[in-house]
Amino acid sequence: MQCAVMLGKRGRRPLHTATPSIARTNMKTPAFTTRFQISFGDCDPAGIVFYPNFYRWFDATCHAWFRAAAGSHARLCEALGSVGVGLVDSGASFRSPATEGDVLEMALAVEAWNRKTLRLGYRGTVGERLVVEGFELRAVFVREDGRMRAGETGPLRTLLEQSGATTTTAS
Repeated sequence: MQCAVMLGKRGRRPLHTATPSIARTNMKTPAFTTRFQISFGDCDPAGIVFYPNFYRWFDATCHAWFRAAAGSHARLCEALGSVGVGLVDSGASFRSPATEGDVLEMALAVEAWNRKTLRLGYRGTVGERLVVEGFELRAVFVREDGRMRAGETGPLRTLLEQSGATTTTAS
């Protein structure tokens, strides 16, 4: 399935096409859930959420999960001996609009632990209605020999599992 992003002169041919690559997230058991009250400032002139805000809410959900586990991102990094737990890749599929006044519930689930990366899946709903599905591929960044690189994710996994921050809800 391809979708045209922009049409060329007079709408005749696509200038750019993209093949959607976002697989449905595996939300069997969310590890963490947050809620966001959508305000006027989150919306575009059409009255629906401006899409970059969903990425902001993915990130905020992840960092709320880290806070629940370690108190803060800084403490988490200190415990791991890392510079940060940052993004390598991200994506989203927008399923239905969200508008001012809606309460968006964002569920985070760990989709995969790899040696050097962690894939998080997100599922945003308003009530029972699916609004957005997305993912983030994160790495634990460390400095070694004056360079930054992806470190092992095992210590992060252990810390998160031992903290009990795997089935928490935050508002």
